[in-house]
Amino acid sequence: MSWQLVESDAELAQVLSRARHSEALVLDTEFMRRNTFYPKVALLQLCLVDGNGEAEGDAPDEPTAWLIDPLQIEDAGPIIDLLEDSSIIKVLHSASEDLEVFQQWLGVLPQPLFDTQRAAALLNIGFGMGYSSLVEALTGVVLPKGETRSDWLQRPLTESQCEYAAQDVTCLTPVWRELRDRAHSAGRFDWVLEDGATAVAGAMRPAEDYYRKLKGAWQLAPRQLAVLAGLCDWRERTARQRDKPRGWIIDDKACLALAQACPATVHDMAAAVDLPAPVQRRYSESLLEIVQANRDLPETHCPPPLPRPLTAQQRDQLKKLKARGRELGMALDTAPEVLLQSKDYELLLRAAAGEAIVEPEYWNGWRRDTVVAPLRASLEPAA
Repeated sequence: MSWQLVESDAELAQVLSRARHSEALVLDTEFMRRNTFYPKVALLQLCLVDGNGEAEGDAPDEPTAWLIDPLQIEDAGPIIDLLEDSSIIKVLHSASEDLEVFQQWLGVLPQPLFDTQRAAALLNIGFGMGYSSLVEALTGVVLPKGETRSDWLQRPLTESQCEYAAQDVTCLTPVWRELRDRAHSAGRFDWVLEDGATAVAGAMRPAEDYYRKLKGAWQLAPRQLAVLAGLCDWRERTARQRDKPRGWIIDDKACLALAQACPATVHDMAAAVDLPAPVQRRYSESLLEIVQANRDLPETHCPPPLPRPLTAQQRDQLKKLKARGRELGMALDTAPEVLLQSKDYELLLRAAAGEAIVEPEYWNGWRRDTVVAPLRASLEPAA
């Protein structure tokens, strides 16, 4: 393995000119997010892979890692162009956080995306495998963990940091080759890319209504639910504006308690919700305004009620449905967990009971006939 640090626009242009002829780019990022809402990009690593699956370097088994320092690069336009080049496959492992980094840093996302963690699950190598575990399983290489908690924003980067960062792409290169070949043989290559497209589309969508995620929110009356939605929307905007974690603004428990109590005064709010003193000083007025604006809404303007928890009978049905999902996974020779998320089984169950649901877009891809249709059929009453 070799690596080179790229710290100028001229060096970047030279590297990326080579990348234009690649079949694939093996990518990773290093970032920091300790006390912020957004990740702070610190490094972009890449390996260039040609049409034969060979990485650029001193030898096929000794690829070169290019370590691009975003703190030194002034013009990121060439990186944006490369990420959007649909003729080059972008290979990442467990890409969700990297996608957030790219979105925040560059405003674009790598496409088409081949996620090696997803590929390993679809090929029944393992579900949710960490990078080190997958590398060891497919190449026998045991990776060190010495810089896991490193400060990636410090400069200059140490030799140890650069070695660690380089391994994140050089060791993924032979993994990509193996997974690519296996996926083609199993007819799963397009499945991996489709799931990558789903991940990219999800990363580009605005944040979902956060209030729907709060445990116990289903118990709220319509106007209380409107208050909760207003509080969560305000918190999201405030966290983004201040670049602070949501919990630093106000936590989920406090949002739910405010929605339940709908206080009219600062005294009422203090009696109903145990807010930290700094939150009270900074946000009391804003919180009361949100409560006031939403608690007297006509019910026709309030959010619809959230689904109630499943009954005992439905929970039994859910177990059987998930067991059917495991059978499908075995028949397909894939990790059952990759077929659908746990919440999808509940959606299928609710839809079969006549409840209105919003079907996830990814149900209409390869899963439609392979997974969703058989599961729906298993919920139909016996003739």
